[in-house]
Parts: sequence; C-alpha cells; structure tokens
Amino acid sequence: QVQLVESGGGLVEPGGSLRLSCAASGSIFSINAMGWYRQAPGKQRELAATITSAGTTTYADSVKGRFTISRDNAKNMVYLQMNSLKPEDTTKYYCNAEVKRFWYDPISTYWGQGTQVTVSS
Repeated sequence: QVQLVESGGGLVEPGGSLRLSCAASGSIFSINAMGWYRQAPGKQRELAATITSAGTTTYADSVKGRFTISRDNAKNMVYLQMNSLKPEDTTKYYCNAEVKRFWYDPISTYWGQGTQVTVSS
C-alpha cells in the first residue's frame, strides 16, 4: 500500500505565505509526477501545480507567479510554497502521486487526505 500525508496547512492573512509538504510512504518502486490539487466544497477538484520526476513543472493560471512546487526524490516528498496568498486560495489542498509499487506494476494514482488552507484577516 502507498500513503500520502500532507502537512503545513493553516490560517494565514491575505498576502501571507504557507508551505505545504507531502510525504509518500509504503511500497514504492518509483514515482512519476507528483502534484497539488485543490477542491472547494461543492466544486470539482482542480489542478494547482504538478512536477515530474525530472523537475518539469506546470501551474494553474490562478497560481502562476505566486506558488512554487518542488520535490525531493530521495525522500519521496513534494512541497508547495504559497506566497501572496489571497482569500480565494482558501480551500482544501490534496497531494497526488503517480506511483509504481513494483517494477512490473502499472502506474497507479494515489491521493492524500488533504490539508486545509484558510486565507483570512
């Protein structure tokens, strides 16, 4: 089994910063892309940022220039540095990873339980 555990969420004032972390553990042979998604109540989950194992990144237009995704392949971790936070960034953030559990396995997608980010004065 593979587990993804997020941390780092919380309450921050507009214009502030937070850093989210996600640790992948369990039976892992390799991890391809990792990412951060967010989902507000009653809305579809949407991409915030992704990063490949080679370090290629993609960002949603709404977070470009404010958020930075990075990863530590040796530790199976992915991070999201969020700066200049806005009230509209308030939602739950989910970590995602494309994992091969064994060399012969197909790639499967795993999700964390999410961490709440609230931007409010």
